[in-house]
Amino acid sequence: MHSFYFKNFIIAALAVMLSFIFLGAVFIGIGQNMTLRERQETLDANAQELARLSSAYTLDGKLSDLTLRVVLSAISRVSGNHCFLCDEQGLIISCSDTEVNCGHIGKRVDSQIISQMSSGSGYSAITSLSGLYSDSYYVAARPIVSYSGTTLGYVFVGANTGSIVRVWHSLMGVFLITAILIMALTLVISYVSAVRQAKPVNEMSAAAIRFAHGDFSARVGVGGDDEVGALAAAFNNMADYLERSEKQRSDFLANVAHELKTPMTTISGFADGILDGTIPPESQRRYLETISSETKRLNRLVRRLLDVSRIQYEGPEQLRRKFFDASELLLQVLIVFEKKITDKQLEVNAMVPEDAIIVLGDADSINQVIYNLLENAIKFAAPGSELGIAIFKQNGKAYISIKNQGPTIPAGELALIFDRFHKTDKSRSMDRDGVGLGLYIVKSILTNHGEDIVVTSKDGVTEFVFSLTLKVK
Repeated sequence: MHSFYFKNFIIAALAVMLSFIFLGAVFIGIGQNMTLRERQETLDANAQELARLSSAYTLDGKLSDLTLRVVLSAISRVSGNHCFLCDEQGLIISCSDTEVNCGHIGKRVDSQIISQMSSGSGYSAITSLSGLYSDSYYVAARPIVSYSGTTLGYVFVGANTGSIVRVWHSLMGVFLITAILIMALTLVISYVSAVRQAKPVNEMSAAAIRFAHGDFSARVGVGGDDEVGALAAAFNNMADYLERSEKQRSDFLANVAHELKTPMTTISGFADGILDGTIPPESQRRYLETISSETKRLNRLVRRLLDVSRIQYEGPEQLRRKFFDASELLLQVLIVFEKKITDKQLEVNAMVPEDAIIVLGDADSINQVIYNLLENAIKFAAPGSELGIAIFKQNGKAYISIKNQGPTIPAGELALIFDRFHKTDKSRSMDRDGVGLGLYIVKSILTNHGEDIVVTSKDGVTEFVFSLTLKVK
């Protein structure tokens, strides 16, 4: 995993852990305070009830009654609280301790506390009662009032706060241990998950480095239908496209080198033969004609390459799209080939309607499409055969068909016929006039127009049909 992901993962995990501990501490603190508050309220209620009970057991006014002490001891065992009684001056007279001579009897409660309760109000605090208790206690006190309204003394009920705090401290310890275990398990699971999620990203990074060094064979494992999986799939599609583009570029350069090498070798060899006298004077004209033919072939190749470059540079957004009459354009291009048609004794079967067929596109580019298709059709048509051209409308489109009778194109070649420098003649010797770019240019122009072209070849009849968008009336 890259350090970037690892650092972010650690930061996120620590943030979650600290938040979890903070919330737990707040929860325990609030819970502890609520428990202590509830205990305090319970002590206040117990002190109030015990004051009434003590008043009932002291009809003779004696708080030191043995029966009352037994009752205090019983209440203490049931409630878990410590209880004692004192007179109006704060002298402890009776206690809930089971020892007869307990350490509390005979001691005095702080005079300030007695003075506060002498007004008839109760007392509630966390205190050790000036050393009466060895630890801080929650203490609640109420006056003991007789039926005649006379204050007989005071009852004190105390609960050790240490036990409550220790319980909550224990809970805090259990919580922290549990939190640490849960967070450790979460960290492990999150780390494994992060590593799995980062794996495609790491693979994409490594593949990108390989791409930079010219190796386009690298692919990324697609592991799921989530966003990372979709990204990996898109990356692989991009890699496929780059690999195909690189192969096409390599093939293009190899084909250009091949197309240039053959005529240049011929020109160089024949020119050297004439210059050094190897070719006799009476044969020089024939070889000069060959040199002229190869030079013209090189010129056609250069023009085609410039056309390809222009089409790829322009793209669909640069096309000057206007409405024009496709029927008129088709007939104009046909007239250009009148001499070649006559020389080959071809019979033209033209199915072109008299009414104008208005289409949208760049007229010059479509002119080149028709020119290239007609040039190919005438070139490969059998002498004396029929050359068919037609234009028709269907479903908002105009379709132009150019058909000839000649050699059948093998089925395996049809899918490649629009590739750059592709020729059905593998030896490249029969078609000396072509450079293998005409149909590629046709396909590129129509693609930039958003149109399509299909080719069929069967039983010696080959037909090209391409579409154009009709003008909406």
